[in-house]
Parts: sequence; C-alpha cells; structure tokens
Amino acid sequence: MHRTENRPTAPNRPLGARVAAWLRRVGAVGLLAALLVPVAVLRAWDVDRMTAAAQRAGPRAVAGVQALHQVMAAAMPLDDVGRLQAINQFYNRRILFRDDSAAWGQVDYWASPLETLNAGQGDCEDFAIAKYFSLVALGMPTAKLRLVYVRAQVGGPQGVVQAHMVLAYHAAPDAEPLILDNLLSEIRPASRRPDLAPVFSFNGDGLWQGVGSQTAGDPVARLSRWREALAKARAEGFQ
Repeated sequence: MHRTENRPTAPNRPLGARVAAWLRRVGAVGLLAALLVPVAVLRAWDVDRMTAAAQRAGPRAVAGVQALHQVMAAAMPLDDVGRLQAINQFYNRRILFRDDSAAWGQVDYWASPLETLNAGQGDCEDFAIAKYFSLVALGMPTAKLRLVYVRAQVGGPQGVVQAHMVLAYHAAPDAEPLILDNLLSEIRPASRRPDLAPVFSFNGDGLWQGVGSQTAGDPVARLSRWREALAKARAEGFQ
C-alpha cells in the first residue's frame, strides 16, 4: 500500500483553532456553512483525524476524504432532506458496487467510510454504513437513522429475492421512513419501495425487529461486525 507522510494531528488544540484550520481547507463554502451551523455540530466531524487517517491509507483515500469534506461543508446549512440527498448522491456516484468477495476478499465484511472511499467500491452494507456516519457527522441525530436489513426483490416479480441493506431516515418516530439505497439514485418513501421487506434494523442506539418499534437489544453487543465498523469509523474521525 502506498503511504504518504502523515500530517501531525493536534487532538488537544482548542476547538476554535481546529475550526479555523478546517475553514482554510474547505474554503468559502465551509465559511458559509460554519456561520450557519452551531459549533456543536462540528464536534461530530474530526477533520484532523479524518485527514490523518486518509493520509495513512494513501492518495486515493485522501482524494475521497477531500471530496467528502466539500460535500459535507456544502450540506451543513441544508435541511435534513437536503443533507440526505447530498450524501446519498455523493456515495452513489463515487462508489462502485462490488460484492464482498470482489471488494474485500471475504464472504462478509463491513467496511468503514474511509475504507470504502479508499477502495472506491463496496457492497450494500458499505454504502449504508458510509451514508450513516456521514450524516451523523453532519449533526443528524442517530434516532432519525436506521440501517435496515431487507429482503429485496431484484428483477421484478419474476426476479430473485436476496439479502440487502439500506439506510432509512425517520423525520419523527411515527413518520414514514425515507429510503437511501445504492440500487436507486432517488430517495423514496418506504411505501414506494414495495420491493423491500424489512427484516431488522439498527443504529448506534438500538436494534429493532421488522418494522416494529420494540427494541430487540443492544446492536453493539449483538452485531460484532457493527461493533467493528463503529470502532473503525470513530478512529477515522467520525463520531
């Protein structure tokens, strides 16, 4: 793997200094976003750590993180739907779909956002995970987001049913979710995705069976791959 010289990080620098350094990197778009978004939102997005992790991975990761920073900075002043569209479009356009065997040489692997950006490819879990952490980094509450395992009818009524993962956005607990999917460029409400049958869903706070609201346990304790993905993403600067 090609490695570049790591830029020293400064985890103890004051928040104002870190924000100033970030603004120098993202330019005018970042300045506008910073003026419109509470400082607390920025704490979910550790630019120094994310940049350093990308530098360790190589030039492709650096390019991916720089592009993501620009998208996130531009999305900061937007409402929830605008942020969903920006992040969904970014990953759907930048990442090629490949199954785990082709992308990672493993039967089942859950990549972190940086791993996915560095590889430029990933499967449905990798798309959903990258979108989830990017939206949380923009300040979206985890309670509004769920990664959903579904049975997907691929190829129409006469097609095949296969396991799939999407990201769901809930504007309110009782609201119809919007579905972010790597199979479609358009974000649609769940009622317009009859091809998807939910099996279970989870986020950083809970685990749910089907479409019910009853929690089924701690996802970090019960899903080892999710626990690993959380640890990797946080080490990369996503909170």
